[in-house]
Amino acid sequence: MITNFLRPPQSLGELIADALRLIGVLSIVVAGVGWSLTDAGILAFVLPGLVVPRFVGVRAGFDVAVSVSLLVAGWSNVADLYTSVDWWDVPIHLVCTGVVSALAYLLLAGLGIVASPRAAGVRAIAPIVLTAAIGLAMSAVWEMVEWFGRTFITAQIYVTYDDTIGDMAVGGLGAILAGVLLARVRLLREPALDGGRIPASMHR
Repeated sequence: MITNFLRPPQSLGELIADALRLIGVLSIVVAGVGWSLTDAGILAFVLPGLVVPRFVGVRAGFDVAVSVSLLVAGWSNVADLYTSVDWWDVPIHLVCTGVVSALAYLLLAGLGIVASPRAAGVRAIAPIVLTAAIGLAMSAVWEMVEWFGRTFITAQIYVTYDDTIGDMAVGGLGAILAGVLLARVRLLREPALDGGRIPASMHR
């Protein structure tokens, strides 16, 4: 995975993905100066999600999709779109939970914890079920984080029972769709050859 992270960009798509990571870092500074430290903290929470695709070695298109989704989600919080636009959190939870769940599955596969979604002998239903489970678990954790933030940090964070259940349901649907994508589409780059050998970190 270190090899993936240190690999220089090889295409326009990979350059765009790296530019989005830089935007993520700058967003923290901009939010801290122009809004508040709480808003900067929200965008800092997004930063690991921007970096993980680099370590996992996903294809540029999926990398960009993850970064754009997370940046939109983070800035939507800073801009109060979740409270000012009633339906805004529905597509955000659908898309973000989906792409992050797929990314989490690929990370676990890269660590050898679960089978690669398109490996020989892996049934197509396996990544769908596992990605859905990951998505629902992550949705539950996210709602706990929102509750903690509202209870102990700021009452500006919007949390209600109906909102919590609805967000988890939509997130679960997004994770199922992401699982279908994992089962049908290769989201990892082809291993780069170095002197005719595949780097050890890419063997999984």
